[in-house]
Amino acid sequence: MEIKVFQTKEQIGAAAGKIIADIVKNDPAAKLGLATGASPVPTYRYLIGQYEAGEISFRGVSAYNLDEYCDLPRDDENSYYTFMRRNLFDHIDIDPANTHIPDGNAADTDAECRRYDALIDSIGGVDVQILGIGTDGHIGFNEPGDSFAPGTFRIKLHESTIESNSIYFKDGKMPRYALTMGIGTIMSAKKIILIATGAAKAKAVKAMIEGEVSPACQASILQTHPDVTVFLDEAAAELLTSEK
Repeated sequence: MEIKVFQTKEQIGAAAGKIIADIVKNDPAAKLGLATGASPVPTYRYLIGQYEAGEISFRGVSAYNLDEYCDLPRDDENSYYTFMRRNLFDHIDIDPANTHIPDGNAADTDAECRRYDALIDSIGGVDVQILGIGTDGHIGFNEPGDSFAPGTFRIKLHESTIESNSIYFKDGKMPRYALTMGIGTIMSAKKIILIATGAAKAKAVKAMIEGEVSPACQASILQTHPDVTVFLDEAAAELLTSEK
């Protein structure tokens, strides 16, 4: 696990974005695992800038998102489908048919989870997976628990996650369930980039990097992956003894 500490979110976005841009330049049919939330937005802005400058094309790229809320219309302003369009897909030349997000409104969510895993299995796992981390150490919507989920599944969100994300739901009606890639699906990625900023993430970052591997901190499993780069600002890295 490689740890990189920067002063600003923009510096992180450029550094992480360059890794992804280089992957796409080397393989125009690259498979990208994408995430939502505030953490990857500067990275997406960097990639949009590279596209607008004519440095990169996403025409042959396919994208696979980590998760999606259940029982939320796809076009709702808070759906992850809308988030990805607003923050990346509508600003680059990616084929919409090559953008994949779990269907949180599927009539049979178990079948949808199996379909999504089969899709990712069929490409041999993504080339690079972007992750954020929750204050409780969750990645995707893999909440603290007793085990690591092997595949995509439907989860009831913890109250801490609802509290953190409810600020985006102005009417207060935040979904209580989501579909998420499981840890096994995430770990099938050839490379993983995790981004964390702000003092609120410092305890989770420390547990992820310096704690024991335990489903109580789902992100700690990344210690066992062969190719992980963690991008932090100084506040998120504050509690790391290895960075002092």
